[in-house]
Amino acid sequence: MTYSQCHHYLKPSINQDGDLILGGFFPLYYPEPETEKLQMSFIYPPKHRTVVSWWLWKNYQYVLAFRFAIQEINKNPQLLPNLTLGFKFYNAFASEQYTLLSIVYWLFGATIALPNYTCHTQGRHVAIIAGTTSALSVEFGTLLELYKTPQLTYGPFDPMLNDKDQFPSLYQMASSDSSLGHGMISLLLHFGWTWVALFVSDDMKGEQFLQYFEAAMLKKGICVAFTVKLPVTKKLYADSDLTFMSSIRVSSANVHILYGDVRGLISVDISVQSYLTMGKVWIMTSKWDLVISETNHMLHSLHGGFSFSPHKEEIPGLKLFVKMAKPSHYPEDFYFSKLWLFHLACSLEGSFCGHIGTCSPNTSLEFLPGHIDLLTISDSSYLVYNAVYTVAHVLHKMILEKVEMRSLAEASQPKILPWQVSLFPLIPVLQLHPILRKIQFTNRAGDDVSFHETRHHVVHYDIQNIVNFPAGFRLLVKIGEFSSKSPHDQDLLINEDIIEWPVGFKKTPQSVCSQSCGPGFRKMSQEGRPVCCYTCVFCPERDVSNQTDAEQCIQCAEHEYPNMERSHCLPKMMTFLAFEDALGMALVCMALCFSVTTAAVLGVFVKHRDTPIVKANNRSLSYILLIALLLCFLCSLLFIGRPNTATCLLRQITFGLVFTVAISAVLAKTITVILAFKVMKPGRTMRRLLVSGASNFIIPICSLIQLALCGIWLGISPPFIELDAYAEPDHIILVCNKGSVTAFYCVLGYLGSLALASFTVAFLARNLPDTFNEAKFLTFSMLVFCSVWVTFLPVYHSTKGKVMVAVEVFSILASSAGLLGCIFAPKCYIILIRPEKNSLKGLKKRASSKGF
Repeated sequence: MTYSQCHHYLKPSINQDGDLILGGFFPLYYPEPETEKLQMSFIYPPKHRTVVSWWLWKNYQYVLAFRFAIQEINKNPQLLPNLTLGFKFYNAFASEQYTLLSIVYWLFGATIALPNYTCHTQGRHVAIIAGTTSALSVEFGTLLELYKTPQLTYGPFDPMLNDKDQFPSLYQMASSDSSLGHGMISLLLHFGWTWVALFVSDDMKGEQFLQYFEAAMLKKGICVAFTVKLPVTKKLYADSDLTFMSSIRVSSANVHILYGDVRGLISVDISVQSYLTMGKVWIMTSKWDLVISETNHMLHSLHGGFSFSPHKEEIPGLKLFVKMAKPSHYPEDFYFSKLWLFHLACSLEGSFCGHIGTCSPNTSLEFLPGHIDLLTISDSSYLVYNAVYTVAHVLHKMILEKVEMRSLAEASQPKILPWQVSLFPLIPVLQLHPILRKIQFTNRAGDDVSFHETRHHVVHYDIQNIVNFPAGFRLLVKIGEFSSKSPHDQDLLINEDIIEWPVGFKKTPQSVCSQSCGPGFRKMSQEGRPVCCYTCVFCPERDVSNQTDAEQCIQCAEHEYPNMERSHCLPKMMTFLAFEDALGMALVCMALCFSVTTAAVLGVFVKHRDTPIVKANNRSLSYILLIALLLCFLCSLLFIGRPNTATCLLRQITFGLVFTVAISAVLAKTITVILAFKVMKPGRTMRRLLVSGASNFIIPICSLIQLALCGIWLGISPPFIELDAYAEPDHIILVCNKGSVTAFYCVLGYLGSLALASFTVAFLARNLPDTFNEAKFLTFSMLVFCSVWVTFLPVYHSTKGKVMVAVEVFSILASSAGLLGCIFAPKCYIILIRPEKNSLKGLKKRASSKGF
């Protein structure tokens, strides 16, 4: 017999006798498409010779877990004593009508479909273990419900199958995966992945997951780059639509979430081999082990991905059992023989194919190719093991109840019915479903097994890294855990040091729509795009952001200012126009220099008080004006230095009063010039005014008016100390707030009115003929004074902080210096440099030269 002829026939099932029979349905191969079509054809008679197109050898681990559990139970004297469990298992995969053919064989005990007949020659059939997919469970459940036969599924949990009104005889061994989304989102947030693509099956379960997952991601700031719905309704062998693979390659999302029905996952599995996509991280559920293609190449698109698997403890002895299992132990199992022959290329001694090559004594399943790993126990195998033990515990409890009812004869030959259906109430009938629903036990691995709703409350996932090695060996390496007791009580542990990333990544990959905005920037959404797509905007002048991807910048407190990078706030330093500052020192020097100069001029005038030029235009007014100017220069010192309550009150009041005295003195001098000219004509009343000193009353009258304004100012809203935190970005300016702005401008306006009046009178008297007529100098001095203060107003309002104070001080000094220079500089020149002009002889000579 040649290599290709060994074990080429496939029987419908594999049997093992027992008092009670379990049915098992495991996906071991795909039939050829044509074979599948002919099986249910009404044109040709049924053919029972099946041709295999694709073996799923990794799934044979389900059979080994199934055998191991039954073998343990039959050897355990404490469980089902005096009874043995047998089995009959079939190949089964959700592939249209072909699936129902296997369940019909099991129900009727024949190799052909004979509805309403039973050809069983073995023990009673109590339950089946099946359902790798929801579709398979639904197809089985529809038929099994007619007989109330329990179906224990070992596939992924599906909320639809948990509906007891629709599927009262179906029990899911898997726990709910409602926390799976929380785990995936926690993993995304851990690595900072906010831009992901979703691949979900196009069915109700996939739609529910998609709605929940998108809403949960949105709350956490994670966005969906694109969504692909995987078809689950089209035929298994139809041409796959692989157009979505092109979008994977060009997408900026480097992370893909895979959640779907097995048939949808098959499409992805085929696609990622046909279209190798490098640099993409796949995150999927543990159901990937049902469909991963058994290929022997290293480069695979799923390499470096992550799988979420419900946490499970190791079943004692199962791995050793799988390692030591040989076809000679189960000669009736042609699947095992084919697996051994195809992949170990030898047969055991005594086999009819032995001439192909006899295996060495130490040959075992451990030597299978790397892409067929049977020693790593999958989630589904663990659930198969639990399902067998669940049925055994239910049957054992039934027998104990029978013994308690003192019917030992019936206990030795139990009548197993799913439900209590008896026309004779006195005859005890064992109930299967009520006990099955309440069953609860601890398996040999130490895990609790039950169908109670509380088992869904605490979820614990192992996070595994998918690693491909040469020769197609694929390994799941545990790199972390996720546990969830409630949506608000979650814990994620990740060991990043042992993670193997996909080809193309040397470090933790990024998957973001926009690069993170560093400290000092905030995110600004882009119109029409997801919230994860944004631009980075530098924080405003007084704001900072001290974290990455800040939604809003935070304004610094009044006593703080942002650094240049706008990443954190710094404490502001208290500052004011101090004497030690360069600007303050310069202004102080100017004030002192002008004060000394004014004092010197006053001394000159006092020394030469009897000279004509000093006597002219009222000597007393000159003294008053010089003293007022001296006080003007000195009052500027009140604006320099640390402000306090006293200086704040004295600044503006002193400024207003001394300048009022100075301007009113100028006005009085101007009026004196006019009166002196008018008195030259006899008989005029002007002479009486000049002789009576009427111009001397101008100063007290004007000063009293200014004093009244200042009193009102102090009574309504006096100046006070204020901290200006906004004038300079990095300093808090200690300034004097003027209090009532209206009062301040009234005082300043009154000064302006006096200055304007003095300027007008002096301008009108500028051409009066007199030897020492100073009207021209008074006119020019008031022009300078008015120009300084007119310029002061806009400059004053355009500056802030201590610069504003400096502008005010400079205006005081400049206007005062203008009065001093324009009025007294010419007179000092004559007194000191040209004294001959300041004598009676000089005056007569000058008058004669002019013809008077």
